[in-house]
Amino acid sequence: PVTAGSIVVPYGHVIGNEKWRGSELAQKLQGKTRLIFEDGLGLVDFHLSNRTCILYISEADLVAGDEFKRRLVRFRNASSLGGIVIVEKTQISDQYFLAAQKFVVLELGMVLLPVANQGEASQLITQLVSFCVREHSKDPNSNPFLRKPCSQLAEPSLFQTVQQIPGVGKTKALLLLQQFGSIHRLCNASVKELELVVGQTVAQQIHTF
Repeated sequence: PVTAGSIVVPYGHVIGNEKWRGSELAQKLQGKTRLIFEDGLGLVDFHLSNRTCILYISEADLVAGDEFKRRLVRFRNASSLGGIVIVEKTQISDQYFLAAQKFVVLELGMVLLPVANQGEASQLITQLVSFCVREHSKDPNSNPFLRKPCSQLAEPSLFQTVQQIPGVGKTKALLLLQQFGSIHRLCNASVKELELVVGQTVAQQIHTF
C-alpha cells in the first residue's frame, strides 16, 4: 500500500492524494501552488518533492484512537522519504495532542507541525513548497549546513519545524540545528545546554514548548 518513493514530483508542484479533492485544504492550496491529484499514494497525503511528503492527522483521526499511529509506523517502516506530520490541534483534539506529539517526535523521530485548521495547513504547505524550491535552486556547496550528511528528517522541513518554536527565528533555528543536529536531540536537551546556544529566556521557552 505504500507507494512513497515511486512518485516523481514536478519542480514547484504538490501531488495530492485523490481523497483530498474538493476539500477546503485542496481549494486553498490550488490558489497558491500547482496541485495535481493522483490515486494510489498509499499512506501519503501530499508529496512536496521527490524526498519530502506530508502525512495529515485530522482532529477526527486524533480523537478516534490509535489508527493514525499504525499508519505512521507503516510509513516509517516502508519509506525512505522525509515525512512531515501535520496535526490538527483544536479545542476538541487538544487533550490528545501531547501524546501524539511525543509519539511522532520522540518515538518515530519525525517532524510534527501543529495547525488549527485546514486553512492554516494550506499556508504551511505553501511555505514548505517554496522552501523546497529555494533549497533545490541553491548550490549545495555554498551552504555549510547542507554539507553534513542529510538526516532522514529532510533538511528544509527540519529547519521549518525548529522555527515554529516560540522565540526561535531563522538565525536561532540554524544555531540550534548546528549544535544539536536533530529534533530528537533538541527535545532532550537540558535548559543549560540550550542556554549556551540561545540564552536564558529563549532556552526556557524552547524547553517548555
